Amino acid sequence: MNHEGCKGMEPLVSVITPAFNRVTYIRQAIESVLSQTYSQIEFIVVDDGSSDGTFELLSECDFRGELRLFTHPDRQNLGQSAALNLGLRHASGRYIVILDSDDVLHPEKISKQVAYLESHPDIGMVYGQAMAISNDGKELFPIPPNDHVEPGDPNRLLLDCYMALPGGAMVRKSVFDQAGFFEESFRASQDHDMVVRIAEVAPFVYLPGIVFYYRKHAESISQQGLERRWMVGFEILARAKKRFSYRSSTIRKRKALLHFRMGQVRWFQRRLLSALWHFIRAGLGDPKRSIAVILGFEKAR
Repeated sequence: MNHEGCKGMEPLVSVITPAFNRVTYIRQAIESVLSQTYSQIEFIVVDDGSSDGTFELLSECDFRGELRLFTHPDRQNLGQSAALNLGLRHASGRYIVILDSDDVLHPEKISKQVAYLESHPDIGMVYGQAMAISNDGKELFPIPPNDHVEPGDPNRLLLDCYMALPGGAMVRKSVFDQAGFFEESFRASQDHDMVVRIAEVAPFVYLPGIVFYYRKHAESISQQGLERRWMVGFEILARAKKRFSYRSSTIRKRKALLHFRMGQVRWFQRRLLSALWHFIRAGLGDPKRSIAVILGFEKAR
């Protein structure tokens, strides 16, 4: 793997992986980058204060020249956004790929997406399908589904949150320069915030086909984690409204969905009055969708 990017005319691609306590899976992620059919890859891994042996494993890989390892001062744990931003500051590639430390790239992911972006200079981001896999690597289901069609409309992306940045996407470095860094105050949903900001500044397209494998962990997110996620969602929405001329119906419906999700969290917390308030706000904001969800015709995303 050539880190200098000087072979022929192939542009350099920077793969950035934030890592925190993933010693069980990260070797598979590393191998998936090293085995790409594309040669011009700069592989940056940022250890975010791991204590389970991940840092030691990565140090060995760095010593062998398989990747470039970075850490925060005093090996602090500063969160995924800070780790990604450190990686972005050191990235020198024309294109950026973000790979979570427990996921796996398809061998042809980078070559196919580079070819597309090289032949479509007007497109800022391209993404493909993930195959969800179990802890032991068993294939489960594709994300998005096989009938997915990308409208290329930031309104749809903000409203339905149907894609995340890691793994499946490749983004021009120049687009990241426009969109800015990941929001380090967010400890949840920072990938959704970033992909929304990218969609606001550059056209994006979907190419069918599996490009990475997303590991779906058996453990469920705690109610505290869900509460943080949806609270951050309200802040993402407020910022998006100030940045971009979204349709008023998009803002209203997204806010309604967030209220529905917060209502679910409050219900499980047995804070029933708060849950009822959020459910009422959801119903008033998007009556049609609320009824469809209640009747089981649609799942809230």
